[in-house]
This record gives sequence, C-alpha cells and structure tokens, in this order.
Amino acid sequence: MLKTVKTMRRDERGITGLETAIILIAFVVVASVFAYTVLSAGIFSSQKGQEAVYTGLQTARSTLALKGDVVGNATGGNITGLVICVANALNGASIDLTPPNNHSGVAGNDSSNVVVVSYADGAQRVDDLYWEAIPLGTNNGDSMLDPGETFEMTIDLEAAGGVGTYHTFDIDIKPPVGSVLVIERTTPAALSDWMILN
Repeated sequence: MLKTVKTMRRDERGITGLETAIILIAFVVVASVFAYTVLSAGIFSSQKGQEAVYTGLQTARSTLALKGDVVGNATGGNITGLVICVANALNGASIDLTPPNNHSGVAGNDSSNVVVVSYADGAQRVDDLYWEAIPLGTNNGDSMLDPGETFEMTIDLEAAGGVGTYHTFDIDIKPPVGSVLVIERTTPAALSDWMILN
C-alpha cells in the first residue's frame, strides 16, 4: 500500500492538464481584450476619417468659381468697379448672394450679406466692400446661387481710394462656408471705361 501512495504522489498528470487549461484560458481572454481594443480604435479612426472626407466635400461643394474674365470699370483715371461672373464649384451647395443693404463703399454693421468681399494691395486692406449680384441666364428668381446658375457680381472699389495704372491688387470673395475665391489682377498702363484685367 505504501508503494501505491508513493506512486500517486509522484503522478502529476492532472495538475499539468489543469495548469495548461488555465494558461490557455488566460491567453484567450487577453487576446480577446486586445482584439476588442484594436477593433474599437479602428472603428473610431474610420469614423473620424469619414467625417474629414464629408467636411472636405462640403467645403469644396460650397466654393465659388470664377467664370470668365475680370472686367474693370474706370472713371476719372481710376478703376472704380469690377464685374465678374461666379458659379458654384462642383455643382455644390447653394450660396446666398444677398448684397449689402447700404451703398457707402463698404457694407454697414447691420448689413444682411453673408458673402464678404475684401480688397488688398501693398498699402492697404479694405474689408466688406459693397457689391451687387444679379442672376444671368436660367435661374429661379431668388438671390441664392444654386447649382447650374451663374451670377454677375459688380464690386465697388471706391472705398479702396482709387486703383490707378500699374497697380496689383487682390479681391477676396469669402462665402460663409467653403474656400475663399482669390482674384489677383494688375491694372494696365492706360485705363479705359471698360477693360479686361489680366
């Protein structure tokens, strides 16, 4: 009998099997925790990536595009106004082209316009210039620039103090959403009543 007890004491096969099962279960639990963490991070990053793509598309679709030439109107030896045609880029979202309420060279503080036009050259910057917009061709009769429509904008440069010859300037047209339409032009050596600016 003593021999049988000694044999049972040395036999460790049951303990080894139990330890192996515990280690296997621990590996499965740790692997599942890591897998959950990786999946959660992947889902979160894909959602952030999707938001960035949609925001970029919305910004691009709410952008103005210049259609045609920039025409200058000169009186008294200075360019006093610009005429441009704008449309939606990518047939995107509508842009409200309600002009400023008052006409004093710049829009007033109580003006209802959401599109802001700015002038800048080497010596000055004038924000919120007065401008007007009228639809050309097919339109639905409102002041919203919808996909497929073209508006003619007339920008008043009197607040800039006169734009003479050989003068380089920038016009920034800022819609409420989307990128800024920047127009850079240089006036020619001689000014006429109406001219195309390059």
